[in-house]
Amino acid sequence: MNGSLNEGYFQINIELIPQAQLAEHTQQAELERTRGVIMKTLLFLAKGFETMEFSVFVDVMGWARNDYGCNTQVITCGFQKQVMSTFNIPVIVDKLIDEIIVDDFDALAIPGGFEEFGFYEETYSDRFLNLIKEFDSKGKIIATICVAALPLGKSGILNNRKATTYHLRGGYKQNQLREFGVNVINEPIVVDNKVITSYCPETAAGVAFKLLEMLTSKEQMETVKYAMGY
Repeated sequence: MNGSLNEGYFQINIELIPQAQLAEHTQQAELERTRGVIMKTLLFLAKGFETMEFSVFVDVMGWARNDYGCNTQVITCGFQKQVMSTFNIPVIVDKLIDEIIVDDFDALAIPGGFEEFGFYEETYSDRFLNLIKEFDSKGKIIATICVAALPLGKSGILNNRKATTYHLRGGYKQNQLREFGVNVINEPIVVDNKVITSYCPETAAGVAFKLLEMLTSKEQMETVKYAMGY
């Protein structure tokens, strides 16, 4: 009899808890689960990278870490210590490509860039293509924005997988991606297994939020996204 009364008592109390309080409790539990777990993203800056597409990864992961206790670290990397972006903005990176140990990271993030600023000179090099293949073979997340999907295609990891890239000007970049044997999907953001690809700079924040979700949880991502006004 006491057992029945106790079961009924707890059932009644659970039903009386407001939904907002339950949601808050769920978010707090998820935060506690991820707190202390270091989630490292290697943010690769090739020559001629887009600063807008670079900054979203720094900001989204920074908000998650600074304001919400997620241990989302971002380590920048390049072929040289100082990398010149599209429109000639120099950025000093944390590591050089030859220093990278893939097992130390959970994800690889690649901003797109402009061909006339030398973007493909580095992203189509064997050293970078091999880095992409190693991240993929070890089951790491790879997040790209705009034309950064093209080196993924050239590396071979997107063969018979779904992806997208810059869609305007007659879809000429999508046609290039298709030539690598990719199943091109004409959507703003495409996720196939652990690979994220996207249309253009407008999708940059969405890719960064998707990466945060895959590193932590949908609840964590939505909390940060709301706090940032999206």
